Amino acid sequence: MKTIRYIQPVRLLSAAAVAFALAMPQASAQKIGFDKLEKDCGRTGYAIAAHATFNVTNSGDKPLVITGITPDCGCTRVDYPRQGIAPGQRATIELSYDARQLGHFHKQAAIYSNASEQPVYITITGVVMADLQDYIGNYPFRMGSLLTDKRSLEFDDVNQGDRPQQVIHIMNDGKEVMHPNVMHLPSYLTAKVEPQRLSPGHSGKITLTLNSSAIRSLGLTQTNIYLAQQLGERVSGDNEVDVSTVVLPDLKDLSGGQKGFAPKLQLSSTTLDLGAFNGKQKLSGEILLTNNGRTVLNISSLQMFTSGLRVTLSKRELRPGDTAKLKVTAFQKELSKARSLPRVLMITNDPEHAKVVISINVK
Repeated sequence: MKTIRYIQPVRLLSAAAVAFALAMPQASAQKIGFDKLEKDCGRTGYAIAAHATFNVTNSGDKPLVITGITPDCGCTRVDYPRQGIAPGQRATIELSYDARQLGHFHKQAAIYSNASEQPVYITITGVVMADLQDYIGNYPFRMGSLLTDKRSLEFDDVNQGDRPQQVIHIMNDGKEVMHPNVMHLPSYLTAKVEPQRLSPGHSGKITLTLNSSAIRSLGLTQTNIYLAQQLGERVSGDNEVDVSTVVLPDLKDLSGGQKGFAPKLQLSSTTLDLGAFNGKQKLSGEILLTNNGRTVLNISSLQMFTSGLRVTLSKRELRPGDTAKLKVTAFQKELSKARSLPRVLMITNDPEHAKVVISINVK
C-alpha cells in the first residue's frame, strides 16, 4: 500500500508585496532643508529685478536631486543646481522677480525633489516703488556737470548669497545731454543707469547690485568705481566712488558646540579717542580684548576702512581668560585725504560679535 505524503503548498507573494518589501530598506534618506523659506527683498524700483538667494542643504545620507522648480507666475525666474547635492553639502536657489508692477509683491515657487512626494514652497516678498526721479534731496558732490548724492557706498553686514542694492541719485547740472555710465566695475557688482539719456536739469539714478557669492573672502572688500557723463570718458579721482563690502561668516557655524560654550569677546571700548594732531605726524592708542567665553576666540580678519591707519594685535588666538592688545596708529598726512571715517574692522568666531567695528576719533 502506497503512503501518500502531503506537501505544504508554497505561498507566492504578490508583485505588489514584493515591491513593497524591496522598497522598505531602500527608504529615501534624502532630506532637504533651507536657511529660510521666505525672504523679503525690500524696496526696488520699477523694472529693476528683485533677487533673493535661498540656501538649500542636504541633511540626509543620500544624494539630493532637485527635479524641478515651478514659480507661480511667468514674472518670476528661477535658477537652481541641476546636479545632485551630496549629503551634508549646500547649494543655492535664486529667484528673480521682474518688478514690472508697482506695489507690494508676494511670489512663490514650488520645489520638487527626490526627498519628498510633496513640493516645498519658497516665497519672496517686497515692494516696487515708482520711478525715483521724484527724489527730493541734496546733491553735494560734483563730478564736472554731473551731481550726485553719494561719493562712497557701503554694503554692510552682508551674508554670503545676499544680493543687496545701493542707489546713487544723479542730476545733470550742465547744458548738454548726458549718457551716464559706470566704469571699472568689479565682477561682483552690476550697475543699471536710469534714464540712459539724461537731459539738462533732469535727475536719474544708478542702481548697483552686489553679488556676494562672487566674493570669496570674508570681512572687508574695497574697490573704486568711476562715474562718467559720457561713454569713453577718462577716469580720475574727480569722478571716483569708494565702495566697501563687509561679508559676514556663516553664524550657524559659529555656535561653538552646545549653547554657552562659545567664545565671548569683550573690548575695553569700541571707540578709540586719539585726540588732536596739533602738529604731530602720528598718534597712537590701545584697546584691550578679552575672551570671557569657554572656547578659543579667533580673530580671523583685521582690516581698516581707510588709509592712514596702522594696526597691530598682540595675538589673534585667545584662550578662555586670555587678553590681547590692539594698537592703532593714525597718520595725519594720509588721513587728511580720506573720504570716509577712520574705522577698524574685526571678524571673529564669537557668534554674538562676528563683526566688530572700532571707530577712531582724531582731529
